[in-house]
Amino acid sequence: MSGGGGGSLSTFFALGFVVVAMASFGQFGVVAWRPWPRHFGKNATLAAAGVAAPALGESKKYEGSSEFVMLRYHMGPVLTTNITVHPIWYGSWLPSQKHILRCFLRSISAPATPSPSVAAWWRTVRLYTDQTGANISAAVVLGAERSDRRYSHGRKLSRLAIQSVIRDAVAAPRRPLPVNPRGGLYLVLTSDDVAVQDFCLTVCGFHYFTFPAIVGYTLPYAWVGNSAAQCPGICAYPFAVPPFAVGLRTPERPPNGDVGVDGMVSVVAHELAEMASNPLVNAWYAGEDPSFPTEIADLCEGIYGTGGGGAYTGQLLVDAGSGASYNVNGIGGSKFLLNKEKEEDMAGEEAAPMEEEDDVSWQISVCTNWIPFN
Repeated sequence: MSGGGGGSLSTFFALGFVVVAMASFGQFGVVAWRPWPRHFGKNATLAAAGVAAPALGESKKYEGSSEFVMLRYHMGPVLTTNITVHPIWYGSWLPSQKHILRCFLRSISAPATPSPSVAAWWRTVRLYTDQTGANISAAVVLGAERSDRRYSHGRKLSRLAIQSVIRDAVAAPRRPLPVNPRGGLYLVLTSDDVAVQDFCLTVCGFHYFTFPAIVGYTLPYAWVGNSAAQCPGICAYPFAVPPFAVGLRTPERPPNGDVGVDGMVSVVAHELAEMASNPLVNAWYAGEDPSFPTEIADLCEGIYGTGGGGAYTGQLLVDAGSGASYNVNGIGGSKFLLNKEKEEDMAGEEAAPMEEEDDVSWQISVCTNWIPFN
């Protein structure tokens, strides 16, 4: 997500139908649905700042999934060179929380993980090409990191303040992050006690590129916040449910035991996929306005498995030992729950043949049948 989006009143009525229907279908154990910011209300952390709750059409979460929204290539670059992700940890982070996110990032290019895997998910992202027919890079590595434990820009950040955090990281007098405009992705991660503009209201994360006037360079970057203390029912769903759904839906158990950070993993994956395919907001997206594009992860928002669509997340895998829900495997026995990505006909036709895992069924231009269930 790189900007706001639209919606329709019909989605509101569809959501109401799903909430009513849950009482009937909950007995089957695979019913899941996506909560929407409007029903959650105002983010308590930002309430004191006078930020209004979003109107019905202000969040791209209302767009849902569609086969009929066609992504178009706008001739801009995609990340075809080796990708290095540079996390910037803003605020207070436990070592165990950092471990979960690092483990996910290291799983993206891991060659030998059980199926379905994070690496197989990334191969869907790789189907997107530039104007030369070159695919998005298969190599994604964890690069140098920076930590800002002192909250140097405060505990309430605007969108532009995120760029200032990146500026401090690349211009630090000691061990600055390397500047890599071609393959570097700068990932600002805020702890659960940091309020960010629009967080929990219209976004759980966003990506864009830095302005030379602020950072000194044009660099693709993303921000994702830990929602555990602010809106876990919105940004960490289905590991938490919003207040209006209490009693209707039991939260899923997070695969790594941390509701906020397990929820962040899906948002981080969402933003990485969109940064790789639309780093300067002039490559792959739908719509006529690049300031409010619909990108590859937006079209499959809230879809995690077979049968997902609209307000239904799809079927989830369940770990036999812990009872945790997941849909992909990572390194070292780790498990994660990731959003499906939009697969594009044009990208698939121009791309070189991809190696597929035997038990993962890819469907071009459809956000379903991601994880096989027999």
